[in-house]
Amino acid sequence: MAAAAARLAAQSRAGAMRPRVTPAVCLYSRVLIEIGQVDLPMVIGGLGFDGVDLSVEPGGHVLPEKAGNFLMPALEGFTGQGLDVPMITTALTSLEDKDAENVLGLASYIQVPFFRPGHWKFSGSPAIEMQLPLVQRQIAGLAQLARATNIVMGIHNFVDGAEGAAVPDIARVIRPFDPHLVGYCFDAGYATAQGGPGGFAAALELALPRLKMVAVRDFKWERETGGAPKMTPCPLGEGVVEWPRLFAALAKARFAGPVSLQIDYQPKSKTAAIRKDLAFLRQQIDAAYSSGK
Repeated sequence: MAAAAARLAAQSRAGAMRPRVTPAVCLYSRVLIEIGQVDLPMVIGGLGFDGVDLSVEPGGHVLPEKAGNFLMPALEGFTGQGLDVPMITTALTSLEDKDAENVLGLASYIQVPFFRPGHWKFSGSPAIEMQLPLVQRQIAGLAQLARATNIVMGIHNFVDGAEGAAVPDIARVIRPFDPHLVGYCFDAGYATAQGGPGGFAAALELALPRLKMVAVRDFKWERETGGAPKMTPCPLGEGVVEWPRLFAALAKARFAGPVSLQIDYQPKSKTAAIRKDLAFLRQQIDAAYSSGK
């Protein structure tokens, strides 16, 4: 028992985030889902990331129902490579998810500071108003668990054919909750798709006071013959997202949380694409944060 306790204590210390003044650039691990859990830390470290946004969700690197066996070994693998695990991505949307307490409890024990929950998909107005109380009760339950386990929730804005996914909609839902417990995982690509440049700026301004994490992806608008414009993923800097504007705002706000790289497009060489996107992120962060000194 003493040896096991000492091992867990060492794991807890190893999981602690190092203090930062600039964002920790992470890779959403599901981008490399073809890489096994044992080899993943070496691959992500070799690519040059600060850390990982670990997928603890169905189809991810750590299945939620098996977190008790695999979450801590996964952490050991990353910290052994000198990498941080500042956030995990989950599919949790309420305390009715049977794995919620186990996943968040273990993540907190090993000092992962943030988690991204799943998505609440609204069916549209006026149904949004009808569903609002239910969603708030579900978030309230997760917020209580977050308080008990000392881990912070960042809700992800997204576009997936459902209303209620934009930052202003999320703001209505989370307004009653402690901003230290519940905030945003702000997705610059999706915010741009939802509102264009003006909507992106307004969403970012709204999210900043509660900003916990940032997800980055880029896209182009492409129109098929006779069809509506379609959101087509592309490498960072080749699409319509205003990256200098984003990182200037983050630097001004002294944001030093995790930035998670998401890759939705299908490159010929995934490794080359990841390296290129990472280099772009580093350039944007260096330019914004050095000019703000």
